Amino acid sequence: MADNKYLTVTDLNYYITQKFKNDPYLHKVFLQGELSNFRFRRNSHQYFSLKDEKSKINVVMFRSYFDKVKFRPEEGMKVYVTGYVSVYGPQGSYQFYAESMEPAGLGALYEQLQQLQAKLAKEGLFAPEHKKKLPHFPDHIAVITSASGAVIHDILVTANRRFPHAEVDLFPAQVQGERAKDSLVAAMKQIVSYGDKYDVLIIGRGGGSLEDLWPFNEEEVVRQVYAMPMPVISSVGHETDTTLCDLVADSRAATPTAAAEYATPNLTDELANIHQLQSSLLSSMQNVIRIRRDALERINNSVIMREPTRLYDEQAQTLDMLRERLNNNMMHQLERIRQRYQLSKQALLSTDLSGQIAQMLQQEDFYHQKLFINIKGVLREKRQQLGQVGQQLSDYSPLQTLNRGYTYATNAQDQTVSSVAQLKKKDEINLHFKDGQAQAIIKSVRKLENGNEE
Repeated sequence: MADNKYLTVTDLNYYITQKFKNDPYLHKVFLQGELSNFRFRRNSHQYFSLKDEKSKINVVMFRSYFDKVKFRPEEGMKVYVTGYVSVYGPQGSYQFYAESMEPAGLGALYEQLQQLQAKLAKEGLFAPEHKKKLPHFPDHIAVITSASGAVIHDILVTANRRFPHAEVDLFPAQVQGERAKDSLVAAMKQIVSYGDKYDVLIIGRGGGSLEDLWPFNEEEVVRQVYAMPMPVISSVGHETDTTLCDLVADSRAATPTAAAEYATPNLTDELANIHQLQSSLLSSMQNVIRIRRDALERINNSVIMREPTRLYDEQAQTLDMLRERLNNNMMHQLERIRQRYQLSKQALLSTDLSGQIAQMLQQEDFYHQKLFINIKGVLREKRQQLGQVGQQLSDYSPLQTLNRGYTYATNAQDQTVSSVAQLKKKDEINLHFKDGQAQAIIKSVRKLENGNEE
């Protein structure tokens, strides 16, 4: 029972670990210090210390984060690191887990580089569709680098070894310092002035720090590389260094030697390929000739070539059969037409046309008399209907009413007066009689209501 109050070492380390994890101030920590005990481990995690004048802390940087570091850390270098603090349980020690690292004093320069890279990328200068294809057999190669460095020597040696035919011209430029930017741009513009003389351009220098390589990150230099009419190979720094010139160029080489290899074909390999193609072509031609010769021999030995007349014997026999079939068909067709003609002739001669004509004339007289009788009946019926309608019109005519002594009155607007409501005193009215009209003036108006005078 007494053992219950004692913790295990694992429990204590776990408890301390949770304390670190739950402390919000330790989740994102920004440190500066000097690298100590740094030993570069290729393709592995990095373990080192970060120290100042009074203390130090163990640091772990996992490979996934270290691969993103843009420079090569070295012992004693002052750096900025970002990460978090936690406990390593198996040893019961706390340590710093780094997620990013920058050289101290170069933070602003890195920020400027990232901003310019984002700007140019947005404009499409690094887009793959803008990359030009390198020529396979260049005649003239332009090189921009320092005249005194090892870069031009490596390029000349490699190009001459691989493809002596290519002419390599050096356009010397400053590759480091404040005047390097203008010197690089001037060299590229000089190359442009030669028109289409140069098939490819190599621009580069050896490795160095970020400040040393900075001219190849200048916006004017990057834009001039993008505007070059010929393909550009960038060989700036070493494999771990990446500049904006590398991103905008049509191809990037890790070393000057690799740049020369990209720009030139290997003459030995090309000659070997040519010999192989020649052999393949010769074999193919011989094979085609053999096939054609065998085909020609089969044709020459065929029955048709020995006895050409047999080529059209079958066709001639077929022609005779078709001619005989055509004659038979024509004879049968003529016989059928002759038979139809005889039948039609006999039918026409046996027909009594005079009797048919007399019968048709008799039918014509009958229909003519029937039509005349029908027309007289229709006229008589219409005449009776007309008399009835005339009598009805006479019966309903107002003139008949006037003949019996009645009249009707109209006002000044020639409207029929049918009620005393349409009249007032001193109105002029016209009285219509059967034999004329008379004018009258209303002296008084009396209206009857239900038979009584009002």
